[in-house]
Amino acid sequence: MKLASVLNPLSGHNLALAAQTGVEEIVIRGPGSEDLSIAETQARVESFGMKVGVVEGGLPIDRIKLGQDNGSQLAEMKELIRMLGDLGIPIVCYNFMAGTDWIRTSVDARDRGGALVTAFDIDELENAQIPGRDKYGDRGLEGGMTTDELWANLERFLNETISVAEEAGVVLAMHPDDPPVKSLLGNERIMNDVAGFQRLVDLVPSGSNAIALCQGTFSEMGVDIPATIRALGPHIAYVHFRDVRGTPERFVETWQDNGQTDMVEAMRAYREVGFDGPMRPDHVPILTGEEGTPGYTMMGRLYAYGYIRALMQATE
Repeated sequence: MKLASVLNPLSGHNLALAAQTGVEEIVIRGPGSEDLSIAETQARVESFGMKVGVVEGGLPIDRIKLGQDNGSQLAEMKELIRMLGDLGIPIVCYNFMAGTDWIRTSVDARDRGGALVTAFDIDELENAQIPGRDKYGDRGLEGGMTTDELWANLERFLNETISVAEEAGVVLAMHPDDPPVKSLLGNERIMNDVAGFQRLVDLVPSGSNAIALCQGTFSEMGVDIPATIRALGPHIAYVHFRDVRGTPERFVETWQDNGQTDMVEAMRAYREVGFDGPMRPDHVPILTGEEGTPGYTMMGRLYAYGYIRALMQATE
């Protein structure tokens, strides 16, 4: 396993802190999301003794999900996959949430010691937002996608891209719907249970068609996390090691060691299935004295690095 991380911002200070605390791989956003190109960002990360292991978010895929692509986004995705293969960046993490990305309805819930965390309550959708961005209610989402349409669009996407990914040596890792509810803001959703992920890997059987196991989201589904890791193990390429308390309709994010999952047993399960990919803390609390995008500040991330490294070493 490789300790990985998003850094926000991707500053020299944060890169140095990550390297000093044992991070091996950095997760970056797709082309056009940062000031530097992917190749320039890769060189900068490598100058700190780490590597870029995953491209996640900022992908040209929104119209593909909605079945509205005229072929241009599909061509962009194929070009991106080939470029990442040439650069030696092996994983693309994507999702199939139509019209949205991950959302929350609160960014100032409280966890241990008063640390600020994000939360979701389906009865408060007027506050739905990606933390740090405008609320969805102000953006006029296009709705109406059905599960059948989404599955058809996903199968078409995989049939077009997996062979390209295989040739490039790149893995496409699907992130679950977050929150994992059956429908949201006018669109149905398909990646919200274990059966959906089994259907995903069965659609186009390939080592390049894989799973990004976001533990927090799977925990919201109410599943046994260690058992799910063991069941999906051969298909897990990338892990978000986070936790929550609650259900798909109402939950609060927590410290990695303060939620409803047996994180020690989860780490043992990754060992058992032979997982050796990148694992990142994902969202972390905001600590006293910090300011920044909820879920992406640095002090809580430093705590998470130590916690995850300790579990990795304890289960070796």
